[in-house]
Amino acid sequence: MKKEAVINKSEACKSRIIAITDAMEVLSGKWKFHILGTLIRGERLRFMDLLREVDGIGSKMLSKELQDMEINHLVSRTVLNTKPVTVEYEITEFGKTLAPIIEEIANWGIAYRKAIIES
Repeated sequence: MKKEAVINKSEACKSRIIAITDAMEVLSGKWKFHILGTLIRGERLRFMDLLREVDGIGSKMLSKELQDMEINHLVSRTVLNTKPVTVEYEITEFGKTLAPIIEEIANWGIAYRKAIIES
């Protein structure tokens, strides 16, 4: 019976590690949380608005990150029939599920910075 419990625990651990790995692959990189956080607060934004809001990112990197997040169903892209063409991005319903995670990471970062400054 004990051996079976250890095997089940090991399988649950493996499953959890796979899930964490999947999440880290989708959310990895310097900019994704910045972009997602901006879109969560800003609703629908044009490419140039995002470029201005995400301090320090270049247009090529922003384009790449938005493409990755669109492929992973975190953001949606709408091409407007204007001259010149205007592209807007917004967070998807699935992407919105990251809001509490982003908020908690921000809260942790605030607490961490405060703890470091006070020590």
